[in-house]
Amino acid sequence: MIKVGIAGASGYTGFELLRILCTHPSVRVSTITSRQQKGVRLDDFYPAFKRHYGLIFEDTDPEKLASSAELVFTAMPHQASMEIIPALLDRGVKVVDLSADYRLRDPEVYREWYSDHKTPELLREAVYGLPELYREKIRTARLVANPGCYPTSVILAMAPLLSRGLVDPATIIADSKSGVSGAGRGVAQGLHYCEVNEGFKAYKVAEHRHTPEIEQELSGLAGVDVTINFTPHLVPMTRGILSTVYSNLKPGVEKADIDEAFRDYYRDEHFVRLGGDNLPVTLQVRGSNYCDLGWKVDGRTRRCIVVSVIDNLTRGASGQAVCNMNIMCGLPEDSGLKEAPWQP
Repeated sequence: MIKVGIAGASGYTGFELLRILCTHPSVRVSTITSRQQKGVRLDDFYPAFKRHYGLIFEDTDPEKLASSAELVFTAMPHQASMEIIPALLDRGVKVVDLSADYRLRDPEVYREWYSDHKTPELLREAVYGLPELYREKIRTARLVANPGCYPTSVILAMAPLLSRGLVDPATIIADSKSGVSGAGRGVAQGLHYCEVNEGFKAYKVAEHRHTPEIEQELSGLAGVDVTINFTPHLVPMTRGILSTVYSNLKPGVEKADIDEAFRDYYRDEHFVRLGGDNLPVTLQVRGSNYCDLGWKVDGRTRRCIVVSVIDNLTRGASGQAVCNMNIMCGLPEDSGLKEAPWQP
């Protein structure tokens, strides 16, 4: 059994990691940490885990984590992960980081959107943890930067089209909607029930921190610098993301070319399911590591419209992190991730 630790296990992504790993056939969770919940029993804090775990939250000490785990998930706030990851790596521990600290390869871009980076040398080493794009690099990595939830949905929607040069990369518009759990467990007025229920709003318009992450990966796929319009929205549901991504077709490209591109690109990918004209809904991926894709070609406007759905806590965070762990440890990619989605 592989011993794993979870740093920052008291948040929603920590809960989701624990839920998935609870039945993982090759993994045992040995240590969980939370600076705020130190000394509290996990099943007292999250009663859902009664009869499943007897763990107690400990302080986030990298030396203690390294002594009890072979791989650590860092589910901590941005800029907090980089405080402990170097020490974990120095002690021979593999890391899957669920924050944004190692997703951006350019430290200047990180500084522009977040803050100064304290370990820029590790940005060159970290592997972006989207298996459909970087599986072989993930296999040998000791540090994997787990992608953000919105970027996962948008990148998977556009990868086949950009890699084949079927659409104009200068025309991409990503319109995304997320459930409230994407904001985490922190208390903010805009997330109170009365503020969210029966409401629907755009937020962080033209300034969301996932923008440079999306552009970085789309640029790699297109072979040119890509700048997009990305607008996220908050919808009154607990979990799920639906992204609608628009782009202009290049001259001569027809619907058959789009269909073939998606089929070929994802032919052997277990966690991407294709619906074609049958557009997906968030309920059909709830609680799973699937990304479901559907698309339409608008002959009047010569645009391709791709609809991508994921569960923001699973494929958009913890499920993808477990998939990355599986690849890093030489396990089947779907280990611990075989449960069917929850619908309804």
